[in-house]
Amino acid sequence: MTGTEKKLRAVVAVPLAEDLCRLIEELEPRVEVIRDHALMPPMRGPADWSGDPDHVRTPSEQQAFDEMVDSADVLFGIPDVDAAALARTVAANPRLRWVMTTAAGGGASVKAAGLDREQLDRVVFTTSAGVHGGPLAEFAVFGVMAGAKNLPRLLADQGTRTWPDRWEMRQIDEMTVLVVGLGGIGTECARRFHALGARVWGTTRTGEPVDGVDRLVPLDELIEAVGHVDAIVVTLPGTAQTHHLIGAEVFEAVKPGAIIANVGRGTVIDETALRGALDDGRIAFAALDVFEQEPLDAASPLWGHPHVLVSPHTAALSSKEEERIARRFAENAARLLDGEPLTAVVDTVEFY
Repeated sequence: MTGTEKKLRAVVAVPLAEDLCRLIEELEPRVEVIRDHALMPPMRGPADWSGDPDHVRTPSEQQAFDEMVDSADVLFGIPDVDAAALARTVAANPRLRWVMTTAAGGGASVKAAGLDREQLDRVVFTTSAGVHGGPLAEFAVFGVMAGAKNLPRLLADQGTRTWPDRWEMRQIDEMTVLVVGLGGIGTECARRFHALGARVWGTTRTGEPVDGVDRLVPLDELIEAVGHVDAIVVTLPGTAQTHHLIGAEVFEAVKPGAIIANVGRGTVIDETALRGALDDGRIAFAALDVFEQEPLDAASPLWGHPHVLVSPHTAALSSKEEERIARRFAENAARLLDGEPLTAVVDTVEFY
């Protein structure tokens, strides 16, 4: 880049540490990272992109924030992780070319913004899909292992200081695990289960082979496939097409005693149908990091179900997440500047 060429103006629209702002500039010197930490709500923990909800900007601070956001060529994050704020700035800024959402499932926020087709075609939206693959795959392995080793029984006996007769635990290397969705998260799940000796099946739209996957299952063969597997790992995003994909038909067809883990989106599983399958033993154990409604309602029977492990959508959280996403942003910024396709682009028809 010559001294006369204008740098890509990237506005940070969510909280991001100064060292990571500098990292983006170091990784891609053709980017000018615009940030004002004084206008951002403080993070309450790692990757808390929305920040403290009690933080309120003054009218002058809000004006300054909006003006900063509206000056962007590209945005790091949906402003305040708020769909309405995204809609406002897309309409206000005809120069905006690209928005990177900090969530792997950022397509839902783009959909919620209600943008028209011209706006959706003008601005490229990408997500952090794949950044969280490793941590979520570890939770999936943990969840299937917890079911295979009957963690609820171990905890119950320990709580009552009961030393029962010995009983047999299931072994991962004797199991067939079906990964529903072989995207970034699903691929990481498949790799880990394969390394543990499991036979791995995975659903596919494309039919492209995936390392560690022994059998590719077309989605229209899902009902037949679940009758032959010992565990089901759900990694799919929440879309109209995936809503309640794992529902009554699937649970009626499962191999009795199957284990299920969900590290995708809660709406993929019909929780009413799941509870029925748990109650009659068709599903022996469910490890759930996501739910149809979050936070999970205190009245939900899933909280107290003896064969359910509730994780409060926290399995992906990692102190390294912010750095991984900053690096992803820099990589995609380089692609944008070089005229190359961006990675993890949101499908603006199905919004995933």
